[in-house]
Amino acid sequence: MDATPSAAAVAVRCRGLVKHFDDVHAVDGIDLEIRSGECFGLLGPNGAGKTTTIEIVEGLTAPTAGDVEVLGARWGAGDDRALRDRLGVQLQETQLSEYLTVEETIRLFRSFYRRGRTIEETIALMALGEKRRARVGTLSGGQKQRLALACALVGAPDLLFLDEPTTGLDPQARLAIWEVVETFGRGGGTTIITTHYMEEASKLCDRVAIVDHGKIIALGTPAELIASLGADRIVEFELAGDIDVAVLAALPGAAAHHRRGPAHVLSVRELADTLPALLAALDAAGVRLVTMTTHEPTLEDVFVQRTGRALRDD
Repeated sequence: MDATPSAAAVAVRCRGLVKHFDDVHAVDGIDLEIRSGECFGLLGPNGAGKTTTIEIVEGLTAPTAGDVEVLGARWGAGDDRALRDRLGVQLQETQLSEYLTVEETIRLFRSFYRRGRTIEETIALMALGEKRRARVGTLSGGQKQRLALACALVGAPDLLFLDEPTTGLDPQARLAIWEVVETFGRGGGTTIITTHYMEEASKLCDRVAIVDHGKIIALGTPAELIASLGADRIVEFELAGDIDVAVLAALPGAAAHHRRGPAHVLSVRELADTLPALLAALDAAGVRLVTMTTHEPTLEDVFVQRTGRALRDD
């Protein structure tokens, strides 16, 4: 891990961040540094505290406690308008006027900023030229997401917030969004993204923080977090009957065992060693195998191993 970055190299710094809604601790002591120029992912299930954390950083929600520094400034301590001019925000579901055209919508958002891209540049960046005179209400889901991202980028932000930017999109539309985000990063922009798509996080993010119950439970590059599992494969299976979990954990090549609902999940170093031993152990115990799947470890497996539930669980 790199040494602590200098102040000039930090886009966002949070210290002891807390947000309570009555007796709900939505954010519960988050410490975080996001480096300038990186794409940083916040992963976690609904209710984990991701959106509340982002809203605090964006200046939309005041923290109950803690300190937040964004691009070297603090909300309420200076020129908030100047700081907002440096931010771009795309929500998961941006409500745009369905009666305006694509060009009119981008022009409207451009008027909110004292600096930014030209309308033509923004339309070209998001490949919306053929739809520039189409009304928003006639656009497909992917086209609306591209338009929402255009509205976030038209101010030429230094820091871009993307909340589930590709939810519900087909693979081609998702790849188009990814390309724009990567281009933004190559130009020196900093991106903070929340996503449920593990492939998306692995593809786009330099580092990710996995959040659960308002706390960061894992932080690092996608490769570092996946490597922390100590496994080359994940084996998930269900049984008709019970078996001593100590037998499963002691199988040759098994790095770890945990339960996910009715399923057993084994993190495996050598599948060729573990699988025959597993089948033999089930046979010896007189337990029938109902289902079995294997896959390469992912960021979701990191979350499941540490919490016992999936990222999509409510």
